[in-house]
Amino acid sequence: MEWEDLDLHQERLQHVASLLKGSGARCVLDLGCGSGGLLQYLVREPQFERIVGLELSGELLNQAKMRLERLPLARRGRLTLLCGSYAESHPTCVGFDAAAMVETIEHVPPSLLSRVERVVFGELRPGLLVLTTPNHDYNPLFGLARGEFRDHDHRFEWTRDRFRDWAQGIAYRNGYRASLSGLGEWHSDLGQPTHLAQFVRKD
Repeated sequence: MEWEDLDLHQERLQHVASLLKGSGARCVLDLGCGSGGLLQYLVREPQFERIVGLELSGELLNQAKMRLERLPLARRGRLTLLCGSYAESHPTCVGFDAAAMVETIEHVPPSLLSRVERVVFGELRPGLLVLTTPNHDYNPLFGLARGEFRDHDHRFEWTRDRFRDWAQGIAYRNGYRASLSGLGEWHSDLGQPTHLAQFVRKD
């Protein structure tokens, strides 16, 4: 988020939490939960009876633990934090009503995207997956040069056309319906700063 303001990030988290709540989900996965930004919204909702955050970075996971340990025990009791990658199989994460991937897919090396697809959509198969990622078309409005990314750790950032093609391909291959939109201030030529996809399992 080096080139974004915090208001946009909070808008993403709140909107994703709202979508998950509106789906009626009771068991929710946060894939790539980072330092727990989304989790702190999810644990406030009694509707979510089981919440699991999965994060590869031990440092970020520790930050999440520190952030969430201040919560009342009744809330923390519904939450589990796991250290691991969503490019690897996790039997304990199968069968959840819904999952989120907020600003995390762009940190994955492109060579691993097919493995992520197999695990998330082929094995974990949540009933709903809400995913956000930067819209590369919008970057000039952040003062970035052509080809420059918003964060030094991003491995790619998709244009609107590329994101649409990826999301529709994921849905077609794995038995999901994809609904695409965006978040943040609208620009008539460049769209919105954040891509948003909702993948709903057909069965």
